[in-house]
Amino acid sequence: MTLTGGVVPDAPLSLAVSTVIFALRPHPRTRLPVLWVPLVRRIRQPHQGRWALPGGPLGAREGLAASAARTLQETTRLAPRHLEQLYAFGGLDRAPTTAERTVSVVYWALVRPEEADAGAVGVNVRWFVADELPELAFDHSLIVEYALWRLRNKVEYSRIAAAFLGESFTLAELRGVHEAVLQRRLDPANFRRQIEASGRLVATEEFRTGGRHRPARLYRHDRTIHLTDNGPLTES
Repeated sequence: MTLTGGVVPDAPLSLAVSTVIFALRPHPRTRLPVLWVPLVRRIRQPHQGRWALPGGPLGAREGLAASAARTLQETTRLAPRHLEQLYAFGGLDRAPTTAERTVSVVYWALVRPEEADAGAVGVNVRWFVADELPELAFDHSLIVEYALWRLRNKVEYSRIAAAFLGESFTLAELRGVHEAVLQRRLDPANFRRQIEASGRLVATEEFRTGGRHRPARLYRHDRTIHLTDNGPLTES
């Protein structure tokens, strides 16, 4: 007897780890900042030649987060500061052409533009606009869609935008991150009031100078508020 997608009940089970990496970079046509993701071209079946998320099998003697970090370094040379577990994908029809059932634990990572620029690119590694992806291998299109939904919901109530910025930034720069992620313009005055009322920012005594406008005060995020909150759980 077979189940959906041709997977037999006693099919061997394998565990894999994949990562969705987001960076803000200029759109190739509009030059406005948008979300990009790096993809890796598959060089073997199934889905040979298609683009996929960076990842690989879980090592027998390594933790989930360590496996995600390792495969990222091996495929893209990226080492993001923010690496958070997103979801586990284990549908029966994820790889219908194979006899083995694969469950993927997916992480997501956020990197600054200069970190993205330092990553690997080539014939088999390329950055794509996150909302303009080609058809991906397996269920990776669904994974990216879910990661985008999660990011756009989370950026409005957490300090996750800090991962796209340096240690200090202006409110205009922070608003730019929110606008790029949410894909809409935000009223500067309302944004300032909401951000200052959130208590997530600490004003510094430094200012950004240069340009045609008056110097803008620099802020930093409150370091006592973590980018992620795993409660009593820790990973290695």
